Amino acid sequence: MEKVKGGIVLGKRYEVLSKIGAGGMADVYKGRDTMLNRYVAIKVLKKEYREDDNFVRKFRSEARAAAGLMNSNIVNVYDAGEDRGLYYMVMELIEGITLKEYIKRKGRLSHKEIISIAIQICTGIGAAHAANIIHRDIKPQNIIISKDGKVKVMDFGIAKATTSHTVSSNAMGSVHYTSPEQARGGFSDAKSDIYSIGITLFEMATGRLPFEGDSTVSIAIKHLQEEITPPSEYVEDIPYSMEQIILKCTQKNGERRYANTDDLIRDLKRSLVDPDGDFVLIPPLRNADTVIITDEELDDIRSNYDDDDEYDDNEYDDYRYGDDRYDDDRYDDDRYDDEYDDDRRGKGDEDVNPGMRKVMKVLTAVVIVIILFIVIFAIGKAAGIFSSFGQNAILEDKEDEEIEVPSLIGMTEEEAKDALNKKLGIKVIGSEESDQYEEGKIIKQTPEKGEKVKKNTTIKITVSSGITVKTQTVPDVTGMDEDAAQKELEDKGFKVGTSEFEYDDRYSAGEVISTSPSAGSEAAEGAEVIMRVSKGTEKKTVPDVVGKKDETAQKELVAAGLVIGEVGYEYNDKVAKGKVVSQSIKGGKKVEAGTSIKIVVSNGKKPEEKVEVPNLSGKTYQQAKALLESYGLVAAKGGEEESEEPVGKVSRWSSAGKSVKKGTTITVWISGGIREPDTEPEPPQTPTQTPTQTPPTTQTPNSGEDSPTSDPNSSPEQ
Repeated sequence: MEKVKGGIVLGKRYEVLSKIGAGGMADVYKGRDTMLNRYVAIKVLKKEYREDDNFVRKFRSEARAAAGLMNSNIVNVYDAGEDRGLYYMVMELIEGITLKEYIKRKGRLSHKEIISIAIQICTGIGAAHAANIIHRDIKPQNIIISKDGKVKVMDFGIAKATTSHTVSSNAMGSVHYTSPEQARGGFSDAKSDIYSIGITLFEMATGRLPFEGDSTVSIAIKHLQEEITPPSEYVEDIPYSMEQIILKCTQKNGERRYANTDDLIRDLKRSLVDPDGDFVLIPPLRNADTVIITDEELDDIRSNYDDDDEYDDNEYDDYRYGDDRYDDDRYDDDRYDDEYDDDRRGKGDEDVNPGMRKVMKVLTAVVIVIILFIVIFAIGKAAGIFSSFGQNAILEDKEDEEIEVPSLIGMTEEEAKDALNKKLGIKVIGSEESDQYEEGKIIKQTPEKGEKVKKNTTIKITVSSGITVKTQTVPDVTGMDEDAAQKELEDKGFKVGTSEFEYDDRYSAGEVISTSPSAGSEAAEGAEVIMRVSKGTEKKTVPDVVGKKDETAQKELVAAGLVIGEVGYEYNDKVAKGKVVSQSIKGGKKVEAGTSIKIVVSNGKKPEEKVEVPNLSGKTYQQAKALLESYGLVAAKGGEEESEEPVGKVSRWSSAGKSVKKGTTITVWISGGIREPDTEPEPPQTPTQTPTQTPPTTQTPNSGEDSPTSDPNSSPEQ
């Protein structure tokens, strides 16, 4: 094998990285798709089965059954092939655990969990049914729950593709989940899958299986003959509607089950909103619903489980897909086969083997027929009835009768046997893929149609191992107009499904963003391709942020997918400080994502303006008045006063050297110069008194005060 970076490469594309699981007939590896640079799961047929055409055919059958299904609830199969003797299948890599393991961990699931998981299972199985594919092996081991909670159905190993609604096959699913019609070896259809879904629902709701037994056969018989125990006998609080859904799914008579997964999903959704509602309608019982088994059918059932070479219960139970806890050996059903073998070998001492009773009945009948034949022949010969019969038979044998070979192409082996009417033999000599006929149909015969051969000649036939899946590379239509892209895809042989639309500013409205499957990948011819189409740049609604705090407004604009432009500030008497006064684009308007929005934020009320009173020295009143008015002040004349300043110039003014509000009145005084002092008359001199003289006494009349008088006793010095 080619070695690349220490790994094996299959199909010159898929690099094998590490082993992540093993099944009965295949191993699973984690790998990398080197072309698309993504991780995948690679299932490789085990060495011991590669030389067995039957196992190779079944391995390819699984790939074909799942390859055409593109659904989010199905483990998608991307590719399949053969590389130097290694048969491989490339699948979606799922990180998670099986539903079986999930139930084991939780014991039993809640009502909401059951509905969520069940709806996703039904969606995946419904997609398979829509493609005329019946799974036939639905069980928790074949259902993966990914780490993100996505539920996916896998392992279409014994699935059958059909153009009708039923298939007849002896292939059995896991015995614990098999439908009565599968257990009986009869027809299985979409309602068989619904029965298995019902058993899975039962296990999710109760944490247990409805039927247990000592062998696979005993469990299969219980599916045929015993009624399901109502889940409420194990779980008292199970909602009534959920119990009725389970009971309807698991009816013995398929006509009493849900007609399809859509009807089942409808009731599951209704159960979610009305858990105890009585809305599940189970059709009335027409005939006995429990199946009665004859001894012959019982032997057939044993044969189905003992000799069937299709996939068994344990085929893929231990695939981990990246989780070491994916294995679940406790539920390995191989043990039941061993126990049944022991039963058949050891219980003959106590009771007659049912198979032996059948042989005895046949032998008895044969003996009776032989005795009757002898008696009739003896009587007929005595009467001469057979005298001519023997002669005619001898003549016919001598004629060496030749038969024209009919066309067997397109028939199954059983249909071909009927067409040959026992005149010719038939033998399968091989199988090949066909581009026309599905698995099991005859594609070649020897001798060919119209040839003459002797009676009892053996016709050798080659049957189809399945329809060859022709693939085509998905073209790159990215950036193309939707109509042109659709034409391009259809010209390449693909079907175009309903487009998905989303906003993308990289592409104009109507242009293709991508496709599923992606451009460059390989898909089956006629497969559906979904286009993701751009709706153009997403329009954003501008939020109204006027009156909101600056920080809050900016957060809302960014959250709406817009960009904060210039932030301005202004005084505003009506809007509180820190809140938005206005925005450049009004709230409610639709704009492109990333549009810049400007906002203006309030600084609060505008403060009163103050000015410093100017120096008015040396100015006339008119000059001082003009200067004050230029400062927004009002001049008032205070009058004229004596001052050292020149006459007519400002001598002083109010609020000098201070800052005052605009509009304040400043009083201005004008210098009148320095005045000369006035000349006053000297007061009259008082006559000098001599010591010998006594001054005369005088009195000011009406003075109201005593005038000074001379004291005769005073001395002249007084």
